[in-house]
Amino acid sequence: MKFSRAGITGIIVIIISTFLLSNCTFYNRIKSRQNLVEGAAAYKERRFADAESLFRDTISRDPEGETQEGRTAQVFLARTLHSEFISNRQNKEKAKEAIAEYQKVLQKTPSDQSSFKAVANLYENLGMQDEWQKWVTARANTTDENVPPEQRAEALIILGARRYTCANEISDTESVKKTVQQDGKEVYQFVKPENPQDFETLKQCAQEGLDLVNRAVELAPNNDSAWSYRANLYTQKARIAEMEGNTAEKEQFRKLADEAKDRFTTLNEERKRREAEEEARKLAEREAANQSK
Repeated sequence: MKFSRAGITGIIVIIISTFLLSNCTFYNRIKSRQNLVEGAAAYKERRFADAESLFRDTISRDPEGETQEGRTAQVFLARTLHSEFISNRQNKEKAKEAIAEYQKVLQKTPSDQSSFKAVANLYENLGMQDEWQKWVTARANTTDENVPPEQRAEALIILGARRYTCANEISDTESVKKTVQQDGKEVYQFVKPENPQDFETLKQCAQEGLDLVNRAVELAPNNDSAWSYRANLYTQKARIAEMEGNTAEKEQFRKLADEAKDRFTTLNEERKRREAEEEARKLAEREAANQSK
């Protein structure tokens, strides 16, 4: 088989292009790894501007985040911008940049819970309550299967906690929570707030909060925090029933609150036991590694 001169030239061009592309890719990855090491050192030394520059350079070599280096740089850049804002809270633009970079991380890795929480924290620090609400609600209601049920549950708990605070700020005031004598003992008696709108807000917050944490319990039945808030919100419902003079309903909610509290206590003790065992295991591994040196 004979090849034309033009055909041979074309093959040579393809070979050279492939070689150069391969070597360029190889160089970019080596340079990216170097940037990550130097950027991490700069970050640790709080030289945030230097760290930011190095991480941005790595991202420019892999803007789509196709490599581990590119994805790692994206996370590190977001954290660096976040730290720059923390060190100077007047620099709100850095916070907004950090939010955008964290969101890019989550586009590639939806299950990155630390990035989700970081965005929520930044919205809160910026006083962007509407954006905070939309952000956490979207996480709670997501249908993305890459977001584990436990993480959706955590978002629901965060929302439920806000509603609990809303309710408790009304029901736990001196004008509502009266101290009275009963059978020779001081006990609390709950009466309706003077402002009827406050009472409606109390009822709404308590019910919305309970609905949210009940959803969390369904998604993550062994989450002790979900059970803790369920107990607290049933307590709010019992207070509301007392304010309305509904003794039977009050006792029913108190019973449900006690049951939820018992479940929380059991799960909380189990979690602490697991954490202690894990810590003991890590300590044993460190001691064994030191002895083998």
